[in-house]
Amino acid sequence: MPLTAEQLSLLIAGTRKVLPLQAPADVLLSQYFRDHPQLGQNDRAAIAETVFGILRHRFFLESQFEKATAREMVIAYLTRFQGINLREIQPLIREVEAKWIPRIKATPLATLPLSIQAELPPWLVEKLQAFMRDDDILSLGKILQQPAPLDIRVNTILAKRETVLTELAQAGIDAHPTPYSPVGIRLPGKPTINRHPLFLEGKIEVQDEGSQLLGYLLAPKRGEMVVDFCAGAGGKTLLLGALMHSHGRLYAFDVSEKRLGNFKPRLKRSGLSNVYPQRIDSERDMKLKRLAGKIDRVLVDVPCSGLGTLRRNPDLKWRQTLSSINELKIKQESILNAAAKLLKRGGRLVYATCSLLPEENQQIIEQFLATHSDFILLDCGQLFAQQQIHLTSVGVFLQLSPLHHHTDGFFAAVIERAPDQN
Repeated sequence: MPLTAEQLSLLIAGTRKVLPLQAPADVLLSQYFRDHPQLGQNDRAAIAETVFGILRHRFFLESQFEKATAREMVIAYLTRFQGINLREIQPLIREVEAKWIPRIKATPLATLPLSIQAELPPWLVEKLQAFMRDDDILSLGKILQQPAPLDIRVNTILAKRETVLTELAQAGIDAHPTPYSPVGIRLPGKPTINRHPLFLEGKIEVQDEGSQLLGYLLAPKRGEMVVDFCAGAGGKTLLLGALMHSHGRLYAFDVSEKRLGNFKPRLKRSGLSNVYPQRIDSERDMKLKRLAGKIDRVLVDVPCSGLGTLRRNPDLKWRQTLSSINELKIKQESILNAAAKLLKRGGRLVYATCSLLPEENQQIIEQFLATHSDFILLDCGQLFAQQQIHLTSVGVFLQLSPLHHHTDGFFAAVIERAPDQN
């Protein structure tokens, strides 16, 4: 179907709403759609695809103009990256715009700076260059420009992966087992899954394969006392509860009432009976102090830059800065220190981020171990091997990469509080 003038106007208006990025892009889009209830499902999908496409290629698009407007960005994006030809769009645009389209379509990427080729901010490229070659940064940048696949997790309390795969195939949905997670399924076509009976009955949940693997590092057992320290909307909590076969006690702590509120319907669908969601004021909350030294396993997925999720959240390239990462590091250290106090002797803690940066990852753990002599570092590769999960290029630390593992860019480290010597 040829692009119409009305469709072009809608794409420009949606882009204009989001591009200042005064809030997360998905929040701004949701707000825009609420303000324009007349938009149909196809219109909304086209606007969302265009806005996120522009965010993925924004460094290139802005490099082509002195000060790019939302209109120029949309036209340049459609013609350079969506394959719309000049003849098709010419009736809808101004004469001056038609003149610059051939130049933008013909600009060779290889002549541009690495940050533009990789679509990463210059400060982030500089950070990555401390431990990556330019070729690898470019490869990473290119994979981060692609939308992420849709991964789901089978709720093993209610279903088996083989059964779910069969049901999806019968519904005509292309689905494959994830290569690493024993309970993951990848849906390449990204179907709308939240109306499918499997979802409504709690048999599946949307969850990136990398996020699923964190649960297997923690490896909670039946009957244990377990804490998900920064539970958010509870995706990893539900996995931990399933790994515990709904036996024991699983606390889901978070500072956000709203996130925990979003968790409640998911928990109800899951069939789990061992989960206790609780809001805390901060990592110094009295609820936590009462559990000090009593917990078998703690998952600490700390607030972080999110730079490993750029396939899903390309707006983070403008919403994170060097100063925001320095602030996050202070928060990460504080949360890890508080969470570690919960562990009993011999207890295990998994520290996780969805960041690519050593200062949010290895350096936080190394600093913690330097000041806590009663903790030891476990080997992630060995822990996975014990569970017949075979990942490439994983050693003491887990660093999942969209480039090598086709997951979000998760980091994890596993530490254990030394058992009593008596």
